[in-house]
Amino acid sequence: MTQQPIAQSRRYDPKAIAQYYKYRPWLAIWRAITIVWFFAWFVIGLKWDEWTEKEEENKLKRATQLREMLTHLGPTFIKVGQALSTRPDLVRKDFLEELVKLQDQLPPFDNAIAFARIEQELGRPISQMYAEISPNPVAAASLGQVYRARLKTGEEVAVKVQRPNLRPIITLDLYLMRWAASWLAPWLPLNLGHDLTLIVDEFGTKLFEEIDYLNEGRNAEKFASNFQNDARVKVPAIYWRYCSSRVLTLEWINGFKLTDTPAVKAAGLDTDTLIEIGVTSGLQQLLEYGFFHADPHPGNLFAMPDGRMAYIDFGMMDQLEQSTKETLVDAVVHLINKDYDDLALDFVKLGFLTPQTDIKPIVPALEAVLGDAIGQNVEEFNFKTITDKFSELMYDYPFRVPAKFALIIRSLVTQEGLALSLNPEFKILEVAYPYVAKRLLTGETPQLRRRLIEVLFKDGKFKWQRLENMIAIARTDNNFDLLPTAQLGLQYLLSEEGSFLRRQLLLALIEDDRIHTAEVRRLWDLVKDDLKPAQLFNVALSVVAGNILDERAASFLPAFASLAAFQHPNQGEK
Repeated sequence: MTQQPIAQSRRYDPKAIAQYYKYRPWLAIWRAITIVWFFAWFVIGLKWDEWTEKEEENKLKRATQLREMLTHLGPTFIKVGQALSTRPDLVRKDFLEELVKLQDQLPPFDNAIAFARIEQELGRPISQMYAEISPNPVAAASLGQVYRARLKTGEEVAVKVQRPNLRPIITLDLYLMRWAASWLAPWLPLNLGHDLTLIVDEFGTKLFEEIDYLNEGRNAEKFASNFQNDARVKVPAIYWRYCSSRVLTLEWINGFKLTDTPAVKAAGLDTDTLIEIGVTSGLQQLLEYGFFHADPHPGNLFAMPDGRMAYIDFGMMDQLEQSTKETLVDAVVHLINKDYDDLALDFVKLGFLTPQTDIKPIVPALEAVLGDAIGQNVEEFNFKTITDKFSELMYDYPFRVPAKFALIIRSLVTQEGLALSLNPEFKILEVAYPYVAKRLLTGETPQLRRRLIEVLFKDGKFKWQRLENMIAIARTDNNFDLLPTAQLGLQYLLSEEGSFLRRQLLLALIEDDRIHTAEVRRLWDLVKDDLKPAQLFNVALSVVAGNILDERAASFLPAFASLAAFQHPNQGEK
């Protein structure tokens, strides 16, 4: 293998990379020495400050040193720094302020090289493509730099140009990372070391996809299609005539970095609303579309003056299977309901535990760790706390992190870190669980409807309290409208698919040799402000009208008329 295939390879191939450096060990050795040298001097500096009691005096110096070190080591390590820059709970403030600069304030490469690449890749002089282009980059990131330009047709655009010699640099770092992972694995507990090389391979695959700008453009359009009906999320348009694998021209986004809190507030934007958009859209990516942004650091998220949130940089994305999305919904619900037996089974389905694993001793361990992390209320949940406590379990029990989930965890942790930078008191499940509850209650797919049934029934018995909790939590979402949900629920009950639930509800009303009127009253008290009896009766009529040829539906009409007349004692209709 020659240097040429390494420089031009479009696909991450760990075997080919290993074969290449097998016959060029001096390249790998020199790079390894360089990495160790930089990190050793940094650690020695920190220890020296500690020994000489000059930590406070030299903290800005060390923060700058860390940023410069990661910048010097190149794209792979810059990516690590970008991830750390979103974790104010992990990184001390002085380091954080410097690491934030790695998002889009890196040293640019020469403009002449950039402009020559644009012309080479697009096959035309710049003057024929752009009416104007900034003489210098407006931002420089780990993989490329961005120029502000205007097309001949008048559209304002961003022109993204890839750094030179990127693939050889990345392949060498990935080779060393993979070698280090394989060397460390035997020294770690089996569950920790099992997938280390697979995680590196997953990262390598995504990194190679990220440096293919045509792939990024396709990802952006797919992402935009998913959110086309969400007025709160903005995705820049791609101008394909001016794109190649190393040059990307896309719509210019006017906005503020989410971490620029003064600018966001000066524009009259509410940070909590932006957090809610970010978390909800993140959940939609994972649980609805299965196509998620795996690199949501502040340099890729902007608050727009009109209140929308804009996503940019779609190089690092991933796709989840339908079964994985459904199991993730299950896991969230089981976690909140503290069903640790079912949660352990979810971990098996997701690949965190093998099917052969005896989960009996794991269940109490999950309860001990996750029960404390969740606390008494949903609002007390913190994803970072969960990941920290869960990592402790991995030493004692055969948990392992599937390669695909390394990106999901990174994405979730990054988003929570970003939210914490806007609001240190933010709790991710304060937004997440209302969304999940709403998704289950609306049940627009058969899979979700089945999961709602599984949530509401435990050991063959209907759990009234769970339904109450779910409705109460879903109503905390300002976008949740109970009336359409009630209509969907009635439609489902009257359908052939809902026959099981009809039977179970009737049994639930009379189980334990008593009529459960108290539970029904509590539910009515919960929804009566949103569902007036007349409204509910009209909904029932419309549902029955839609099933006019169905005798089963018609037979339910008297029951719904009775429900419309149902009132809490001494409570008149408003």
